[in-house]
Amino acid sequence: MTDVKRVQHQLGSPAMTTVRKGQASFPMPRADFHTHYQRLFFDPAFAAEREAIARLEEIAWQAYLKERKAPRTSKAGPGFADPSYELSDEWRKPMTSWRSRKAQKNPATKSRVLLICAASRNDGTCPGEISKTFRLVNAAEEILRSAAIHVDRLDLSLLISDFGRKIHPCKACVSTAMPLCHWPCSCYPNHALGQADDWMAELYERWVSAHGVMIVTPVYWDQAPSGLKLMMDRLVCADGGNPDPTTTSGKDPEKAKVLELAGWSYPKHLAGRVYGVAVHGDVSGAEGLRRRLSDWLDWMGFVDAESSPNWIVTSATSNPTPPVTTNWTAIRMSSKKCAMSRALYRRRSLSCVRDVSSVRTRS
Repeated sequence: MTDVKRVQHQLGSPAMTTVRKGQASFPMPRADFHTHYQRLFFDPAFAAEREAIARLEEIAWQAYLKERKAPRTSKAGPGFADPSYELSDEWRKPMTSWRSRKAQKNPATKSRVLLICAASRNDGTCPGEISKTFRLVNAAEEILRSAAIHVDRLDLSLLISDFGRKIHPCKACVSTAMPLCHWPCSCYPNHALGQADDWMAELYERWVSAHGVMIVTPVYWDQAPSGLKLMMDRLVCADGGNPDPTTTSGKDPEKAKVLELAGWSYPKHLAGRVYGVAVHGDVSGAEGLRRRLSDWLDWMGFVDAESSPNWIVTSATSNPTPPVTTNWTAIRMSSKKCAMSRALYRRRSLSCVRDVSSVRTRS
């Protein structure tokens, strides 16, 4: 009896472990593949290399047909459940470089805050101007540095202005089974599908390295900016993700279901870090987004910098110092607009992260 059948028999519910199929079609028509691939070379500057591009297209088509997701692998080796499993070299690389995990827990390490500018706007492409969020982040960074805190600034607006920079969408492996969601994510790169150069491979390490995280974000249509939401979705693997892909033979959904049903610990890989959230918007949605971001971080085991660390900026102008509510309790309860001086804004920003070193040993 296979492991899947054994679990089905014990539970008396085959539906819980049955892997349902029939949604996606494979392969896509060759003509559609050609259309998508050639769009990469629309610029007439590529015209002289059409024959070379056609040869590359055929290589990519064969890689797609053969599902060459991870074309370079090596045996997992000691420390993995299946040392003989051929593990992706690209997935292994960031894992072996995470020496920062030990430094992050070392009390002698300088406090480090990941300061996130979540606005999509910058002056490097179509918008033509820096964002209000960027200016708020500048002020927050100044305060943090004055407190002898190392600041790792993450500007998500680079997704719109840097060549090739991207965060691929979450594939929701966790909805099939938690152990199928690997920590860090192993869904990308997927060379067979042309899904490469994923920024999250770098961002996971930056989250791991931090003692505290501060998110500064505007409101877009009552929601988080798309870059921030992409990163949030891809961090699902930090909340229960499987650090050993060999236990599921890569992406084997049946094995993952068996593991979860047999009992899964749902490890919180980023728990214990401090957080602060600053949300600003011209009209509605700031309080709702603030609550959603705080609930998300609370769920992952992050710790409020203080009892009321989250605050909202509500602005109807482009003033570099937007009006900010002054009542910390009211901030958590409503998005009422109030005036606030720059000095108060500076003091509040610092209070969001000043306790960062006190939770180091818990992270």
